Amino acid sequence: MYEANYSEVPEFVFLEISSYRPMQHLLLAFSTMFYVTIVLGNLMVVLTVTFDPHLHTPMYFLLANLSFIDMCFSTLAVPKLISDLYSGHKTISFQGCVMQIFFLHVLGGSEMLLLVAMALDRYVAICKPLHYLTIMSPRMCTLLLSGAWAIGVIHSVAQLAFVVHLPFCGPNEIDSFYCDLPWFIKLACTDTYTLEFMVTANSGFISMGTFLLLIISYVFILLSVWKCSSAGLSKAFSTLSAHITVVVLFFGPCIFVYVWPFPAVPVDKFLAILDFMITPILNPAIYTLRNKDMKMAMKGLSSKLLSLRKIS
Repeated sequence: MYEANYSEVPEFVFLEISSYRPMQHLLLAFSTMFYVTIVLGNLMVVLTVTFDPHLHTPMYFLLANLSFIDMCFSTLAVPKLISDLYSGHKTISFQGCVMQIFFLHVLGGSEMLLLVAMALDRYVAICKPLHYLTIMSPRMCTLLLSGAWAIGVIHSVAQLAFVVHLPFCGPNEIDSFYCDLPWFIKLACTDTYTLEFMVTANSGFISMGTFLLLIISYVFILLSVWKCSSAGLSKAFSTLSAHITVVVLFFGPCIFVYVWPFPAVPVDKFLAILDFMITPILNPAIYTLRNKDMKMAMKGLSSKLLSLRKIS
């Protein structure tokens, strides 16, 4: 391994998404509006599921955790982007960059496994409805959530352990608005071919593997519903098509960045915007706001909050 004290780069500089000033103003407004919407939307989902006893079921338990992860995932990069666009000071410390990479992969890996858990929940609910509460017990839900977080941490630590002590002596410019392993490794002052392969194998495998597993599970659910009742196929397809849309939007940029981690064109910046700003908004909209019980619970919670405000 390399000596940690070898690093002579105290900070990294993010390159601009666009040097055109009006475009920067547009990105600032766009990022601020979307981030506020992400926080309010996902926080509302978490609070609604937490305080409404009728929503204390496996499906809503997983949905609330998905909203929490989405909110944290967006907070990891978007506030920094907003600050950089406003101030023009687009730097991050070496330690800050490493921490951003760590939490990025913890949250990303956890969300991938949580989406698998949600697919399992839908399979049991649709294909084994009589055994749903027995299979998806509180203990099972806790194990699935704990497993998702544990694998996310292991996935992140396993990669950072090999790259955190790389020597850096310049340049220090990252062609993105956040830190991630492909660009971090590229700036090291040593041969990183093996590490590049390791990152591609690790992150690329978990991204592609989870994506294919989800698609196969959705196809299997549809086939199971079709065999049992062709009448329920359209309803199941309507529900799962929304899930598949979110999965494709979430995994598409991940697969692009890690399976093809050093592209010749900076398209990954715009794909990253999908992951950090678009998908976290779509999740509460698609998974919860289309749900009648969720909308009623949100209205009830809003009414309670308004009444408390009037009393105070």
